[in-house]
Amino acid sequence: MATAAEIEKQAEAREVRNRWFLSAPALIIILLAASGPLLIVLLYSFLTPGPYGDVVWKFSTEGWVSVFLERDIFDDTLSFAGAHLTIFWRSLKLAIMATVATLIFGFPTAYFIATRPERTRDIWLFLITIPFWTNLLIRTFAVLQVIRNEGIINTALINLGIIDQPIQMLYTDFAIMVGMVYVYLPLMVLPLYASMEKLDFRLVEAGYDLYATRWQVLKRIIFPMVRPGVIAGSILVFIPAIGAYVTPSVLGGGKNMMFANLIELQFGQGRNWPLGAALSITVMAIVMVALLVYVRNTSGSEARHG
Repeated sequence: MATAAEIEKQAEAREVRNRWFLSAPALIIILLAASGPLLIVLLYSFLTPGPYGDVVWKFSTEGWVSVFLERDIFDDTLSFAGAHLTIFWRSLKLAIMATVATLIFGFPTAYFIATRPERTRDIWLFLITIPFWTNLLIRTFAVLQVIRNEGIINTALINLGIIDQPIQMLYTDFAIMVGMVYVYLPLMVLPLYASMEKLDFRLVEAGYDLYATRWQVLKRIIFPMVRPGVIAGSILVFIPAIGAYVTPSVLGGGKNMMFANLIELQFGQGRNWPLGAALSITVMAIVMVALLVYVRNTSGSEARHG
């Protein structure tokens, strides 16, 4: 006859089996929808490119070699792929600049909304989310109409007599950054607002009562308390910015390529699927490493201040 302890162990084991059984459909979907495509891309990166696209099922590491290196067509020697390195650097630079710019513009915006009366906060949040109602491509074309040579900015400056010739803003890194800041700004504002909404503004008032300057209050009171929102917003902006495709395609004009454009080129006109797959995995690895370093540094800084 089973003892009470054995019966209890059997009940716990049965409960664990039931939990796994109930979780099985979700786990299968996650495995097939998320891990499955990544494994396929990883597998393709170790194959040989086909003559007209696709892959030949023959093991090769040439795709990974070509990520940062290129072979000379005459003597087959290896050298650094200058074009790839330039695109990598441009992607990282623009993603970081876009993240910093959205933080600069998003922080005061979120603070403004958080300090409004409760009955009007929802209206301001509603206005922030309106751009999400429009397709990304349409929003990017809207930016194009503002900064092109015959756009709103150049036309206004010429009519005011400030300039004689249009300023070339379109098809530059500046145009891409402006487009990404406009597109991803709400992704920074919303996490910042969520943190600022919980901020005890009596601490801000106490800081002013102790003769702290605005900068001291911002640095020592407000910013440390909304750090989780800053981290979340930076991650939400940096990840899509470094993998942006539509914005550099439209505002960069094909000359100022980023990661996603290079990957699309390999799967399209380049017909080099293994290289495109290797580039995709490389981008994902760079993003993961950057996020781990960023979160670890911010968490360590928060622990030291705590």
